[in-house]
Amino acid sequence: MGGQASSTTSSRLLARARQGHSSATRELLTRDLPQLRRWAHGRLPRWARSAADTADVIQDALVRTLGRLPAFDVRGRRALAAYLREAVRNRIADEHRRIARRGVARPLFDTLASGEPSPCDRAVATEAESRYHAALARLSPPDRELIVAHVEMDYTHEQLGCMIGRSPNAARMALRRAVGRLADEMRRG
Repeated sequence: MGGQASSTTSSRLLARARQGHSSATRELLTRDLPQLRRWAHGRLPRWARSAADTADVIQDALVRTLGRLPAFDVRGRRALAAYLREAVRNRIADEHRRIARRGVARPLFDTLASGEPSPCDRAVATEAESRYHAALARLSPPDRELIVAHVEMDYTHEQLGCMIGRSPNAARMALRRAVGRLADEMRRG
């Protein structure tokens, strides 16, 4: 008896929805939407969700179903729910076909990124290098030799010590002072 009353209620709601009563349409969809969401959950593969997710597919199926509501034939208590499930199943199949035609979308920045520095990065590096060389030229010859040997020729503290005739620790301290003076000159320049 409860099934008969529910079927009659669905028929009445559908008849009112066909006449344009938005409250009847809302009640029909509100009643079936939670179960439809549970049913559709996980049916759209994760790799297919780049352009549309499950909620988008359900919404699209609902909008298309509302457009066909005047021609919908009620054949039972759960006819609308079954129709909506079939509409979602068809939209998922549409997504599969779309991806088969176009492939899975990839972000543009992955395919367009260059490993080379940008023009701005090159300009900044050129400016920094010219400031470095100008500041280096203003240093005393011993400071300049230490910095060039360490920075440009990759000398170790031991090698710098041999070069200036001091211990590696003394060479490290001399290099530290020379780099400090270079930084001061670069700030001034």
